[in-house]
Amino acid sequence: MSVPVKKHTKSAVKRRASHFALKNKAGVKCSNCGANLLPHRACPKCGYYKGEKKVK
Repeated sequence: MSVPVKKHTKSAVKRRASHFALKNKAGVKCSNCGANLLPHRACPKCGYYKGEKKVK
């Protein structure tokens, strides 16, 4: 197994891993009540999905 030739500084390691940061989730508005929700999910407030009542 090989051994690293040079030391990796803290800044170089953090700079390399900077793209692992958490990103904001995309939100959409419910077409029925206007509540914020994640895409491709039924509305937790009114239960509608794509204009139809799916959750009681």
